[in-house]
Amino acid sequence: MPDAPTSGRLTAPPLGIYVHLPWCVRKCPYCDFNSHARNPALIPEAAYVEALTADLRQDLALLGAPRPVHSVFFGGGTPSLFTPEAIAELIAMLRRHLPFAPDAEITIEANPGTFEQARFAGYRAAGVNRLSVGIQSFNEAHLRALGRIHSAGEAIAAVQSARELGFAHLNLDLMYGLPGQTPDEALADLAQAIALAPDHISHYQLTLEPNTPFAQRPPVLPADEAIGRMERRCRTHLARAGFRRYEVSAFARPGGACRHNLNYWTFGDYLGIGAGAHGKLTDAASGQILRTRKHSHPQRYLATAAGAERLAEQTCVPARALTLEFLMNALRLTDGFRLALYARRTGLGPAALLTALAPALTGGLLRLQGDTLAPTRRGLALTNEILLAFMD
Repeated sequence: MPDAPTSGRLTAPPLGIYVHLPWCVRKCPYCDFNSHARNPALIPEAAYVEALTADLRQDLALLGAPRPVHSVFFGGGTPSLFTPEAIAELIAMLRRHLPFAPDAEITIEANPGTFEQARFAGYRAAGVNRLSVGIQSFNEAHLRALGRIHSAGEAIAAVQSARELGFAHLNLDLMYGLPGQTPDEALADLAQAIALAPDHISHYQLTLEPNTPFAQRPPVLPADEAIGRMERRCRTHLARAGFRRYEVSAFARPGGACRHNLNYWTFGDYLGIGAGAHGKLTDAASGQILRTRKHSHPQRYLATAAGAERLAEQTCVPARALTLEFLMNALRLTDGFRLALYARRTGLGPAALLTALAPALTGGLLRLQGDTLAPTRRGLALTNEILLAFMD
């Protein structure tokens, strides 16, 4: 087992803020996120903004001394259902309570089916400087199979409009391994995405998650061999187009990596406000790492956000679980992590870590260069085998 925490080595990491806006127009059959379908006109926007404000104020007591905010991420659901005025109010509220780094990254997730140029101009004016657009496919038949509310043409128009509005940082979400999809169709989707000149592409395989309509009534997916060919061809195409794979399913051009997600993957801290939001906070003085979770259902969240029952869960990460939690995040990165970072973020020394990982090192799943530990290409695909050494 890893060492016990070493006093004075644990340091407070960078801070991000995750804001969960849980409503969407229609829940997709593959989605297992905390999202709830609702007529946009019936979203209780003002009440929810008020609840988020009360939620943040109480989280600040857990944070202690204010720390600079390096990133904010509005996720969902479909955050772009909220008006620019609401997003502006939320960003201003966050800035009133916490200092922001001068170059803070502020991202909002957007559905092309909700794209209106005036709305997104309002987000830009409010301080949003990065868009993450959930396209998933440019193939009309595949969009229908996925239950998406937008067309390929709407997706292309949304991205082009975002560029015209001055969004320099733009992520496009794409899936492969879709029902009935061929390798050529997967590559065509990717080629269209690259032609729109984003600086980031999230490219991930469709999986059938428990408790979703797709899990209950599974569609016919491509064979494993076909999915493997999609993956290989698409990764080659991304590399040739200047996109570097820096995480399991994240590809970026120089300067385009998502700083908010990098903070997650390097075991950074984050406040999580909103229905079902998770948070992680480090108390360097006590040597403890706290995890929080808010109530998932929007109505329960609205009813409790300002009161003593606002937390669905609050736990301190036990020392025996620190290494596992760190590795579950850091081993998603193709560059891995420095052993010094592991010590700062966990308060643990690296000796026991390297001993436990010796089989993975000798087995070709990990490589150690200087003080940097990183997964090999094979290890990136077999992370669970590496983590077995730290599971009870």
